[in-house]
Amino acid sequence: MFNSKQDRLKFTGKAKQIVEQMSLEEKVYLMSGRINPFDMGDTFNHPSADNHYNVFPYPAGGNERLAIPEMKFCDGPRGVVCHRATCFPVTMARGATFDEELEEQVGEAIAREIRAFGGNFFGGVCINLPYNPGWGRSQEVYGEDTCHLGKMGSALVKGVQKHNVIACIKHYAFNSMENARFTVSVDADARTEREIYLRHFKDCIDTGAASVMSSYNRYKGVYCGENRYLLRDVLKGEWDFDGFVVSDFVWGTKSTVDAANNGLDIEMCNTNYYGDKLVQAVRENKVREEVIDDAAIRIVRTLLAAAKSEDPESYDPSVISCNAHISLAKKVAEKSMTLIKNENGVLPFDKKLDHILVLGKLANVEDIGDHGSSRVFPYYTVTPLQGIVDIAGESKVTYYSGEDTGKAIELAKNADAVIMVVGYNHDDEGEYVTPTDEMKLDKPMGGDRRNLGLHRHEVDLINAVGKVNKKNAVVLIGGNMILIDDFKDSATAILMAYYPGMEGGTVIAETLFGDNNPGGKLPFVIVHDEKDLPEVDWDAKEIVYDYYHGYARLEKNKVAPSVPYGFGLSYTKFDIGSPSCEAARGTVTARVQVTNTGSREGDEVIQLYIGKEDSAVDRPVKALKGFARVTLQPGETKTVTVSCPVEKLEYYSEDEKGWKLEKGKYQAYIGNCCSDAYLKKLEFEI
Repeated sequence: MFNSKQDRLKFTGKAKQIVEQMSLEEKVYLMSGRINPFDMGDTFNHPSADNHYNVFPYPAGGNERLAIPEMKFCDGPRGVVCHRATCFPVTMARGATFDEELEEQVGEAIAREIRAFGGNFFGGVCINLPYNPGWGRSQEVYGEDTCHLGKMGSALVKGVQKHNVIACIKHYAFNSMENARFTVSVDADARTEREIYLRHFKDCIDTGAASVMSSYNRYKGVYCGENRYLLRDVLKGEWDFDGFVVSDFVWGTKSTVDAANNGLDIEMCNTNYYGDKLVQAVRENKVREEVIDDAAIRIVRTLLAAAKSEDPESYDPSVISCNAHISLAKKVAEKSMTLIKNENGVLPFDKKLDHILVLGKLANVEDIGDHGSSRVFPYYTVTPLQGIVDIAGESKVTYYSGEDTGKAIELAKNADAVIMVVGYNHDDEGEYVTPTDEMKLDKPMGGDRRNLGLHRHEVDLINAVGKVNKKNAVVLIGGNMILIDDFKDSATAILMAYYPGMEGGTVIAETLFGDNNPGGKLPFVIVHDEKDLPEVDWDAKEIVYDYYHGYARLEKNKVAPSVPYGFGLSYTKFDIGSPSCEAARGTVTARVQVTNTGSREGDEVIQLYIGKEDSAVDRPVKALKGFARVTLQPGETKTVTVSCPVEKLEYYSEDEKGWKLEKGKYQAYIGNCCSDAYLKKLEFEI
C-alpha cells in the first residue's frame, strides 16, 4: 500500500535514474496540466450529470517513453466529482461525527471510486480553518478547531492512500475567504501562523499526505503559489515534505520564474506559465535546472509509488456508487446528526401520528451543498420530504413551502406535528466563481455569507408556527454556524443536519422519528451575536488574522455562547464518571468511565481540553487536544481513553523561532462539550 512517506522514499533511487534520462522539455512536461480552461469553464456554465467540471480525471505530466504514469486529478471533498459517484455528507457534517475511524472509511470509499474512474490523485482533503463562519466554502472543512481539523484530515489521508491514491491537502494556506480569495493578502503573527493556521497541515504531512495544493490568496503580500517561505522554508524545509505541490486551478499560478524557484511543482489544470515559458527561463538561467530536477524527482517518485505499490483489492467500475458506499454515506449522515434542542423530549416523533405538516422550501429540493468544484452528481438524492413520507407510513403528510405565513399557521393548527426545514443552499454559500473569459457565467456563483442567521421569512415562519403548535421541530440545513437566538424559543426541537448527502432525507426522517439516535456534536460554536466573532470585510484587500477565534475567543472575552462547541444531545442519557489524567512517556492520557443510563443504544463523544493557568505566554483558557467516540448499549459501561502527545502542548516562541514546552501544572477538562458545565477539571504535571 501507498500510505506513508517511507513507502514513497523507497522509489527515490528509481526516480533519480529516470529523471537523469529525461530532457529538460520532458521534465518540464511533468510539471504541466493539460486541460483547456475554456472547456472547463463551459462545464461550469451548463453542468449536467454527463458534462460537468472534472467529469473525467484531469491529466497532468506523464512520460510514455519512460513509463511514468500521468497524474490524473479527481476533485471532491464529499465524494468523487467524476461522472456519477457516491455523494457523502459535506466535510463539516463528517466533522460533526468526531469519528476518525469512520472518516478513514470514507477516504477508502472515495479512493476506490477514483481508481475505478481511472484516477490516481484526490484533490479533496480540505483542512483550512474558518476564521469567521461566514466563509462560503467552510462546508468543505471539518470545523473551527486546529486539533480536530488535523485528526479528521489525517484520517481521510490514511483512507485515501490505502488504495494507492495520492491524497492532496488544501488550500495551503490561510484560505478562508471566498469573495476576495484571488486578491486578499492575509497577515498573522508567528504564533497565530504556527499554532492556529499551519498546525493541522503539518499533522496531515506527518500522517503521510503525498501532495499539497497552494491557495489563491497572498500571505504577507506574496501569492501562496509562489511563496518561498510557505513552500520551501516551512513545507519542504522544516517539515521535510517529500511529495509535490500543485497550484490551485487556472489562476493559482501567477508567474514562471518565481513560482518554479519558490517551490511550485505542478501548474494545474492547464499550462500557462510553465511549459515552453519555463524551458526558456531555464535556458536564460533564471531558473536553475536543479530546481526542475527536484520537482521532477518529487513527481516521479510519488507517481511510481502510487502505481507500483501492491493494491489491496481490484477496482472494477461496479464499485462506483455501489450499495456498500451508499450505505456508508447513510451511516455518516446518521452519525453527523446534531440535536441542539429537545424541549420536553418532543423528539422522537411517534410514527403513528395522524397528520404531519412539513414546511419550508428546502424540504422538497435536493440540497447537497455547494455547486462549485466540490459538486457531486449522484444517481439520486433523497429529499427531507421524501424521507418523511417514506417513514410516515399510513400517516397523512401535508407539505407547504411556507411562503404565506398565514396559510402555514392555519395548517399548523390542525397538525399533530410540524417539521420545518430551513437554512441554506448553493445560492446562499459556496465556492465563489466570477464571470471571466474562461468562466462565461451568467452571474457570480457562490460566495461568503453576509448574514449568519436564517432568512427573515424563515425566522418569521418558525416564530409564527411555534405559537400555535408546540409539537414542532426545526431542521437546519447549512455548512457552518447558523444563529438561532431569534427563533430558539419558538422551536421545541432543533436538529442541525448540515448538507447530509444523497441519503440525507432518509436520515433526517429516521432521526426525527427515532430510528436513528443522534450523536453528532457541533464542530463550531454558535454565538448569540455576530459581534462576538472576528470581524471580516469579505471584500478586503488585506486582513490580519488574530490568534483567537471561535470558542477560544468567546472564553478569552468571557462571553457565553448560545450553544457551545462540541455540544449535541441524544435520545438516551450518559453518565460520565470521575476521570484521570497523567503525562508519561511523551503522552498525556485521560481515562473516564462512560455509562449509558438510558433505555436505548447511543453514541457519546468524550472530549479532552487542556489549558495552563500560569502560562508565561497568552494561551486559550482551554483548547481541544483529543476526542473519542463510543457506542454504548443501555446499561453498558466502557472506559474511554483520549490521548495527546506532550509536544501538542508546546507554544511557538517568536523569539527563539521554534517550539517550546512549559514545565509545571496543566489543567485537563474532560467531558462531552466545551462548556464548563459539561466538563470535569483536574490537574496533571509535566
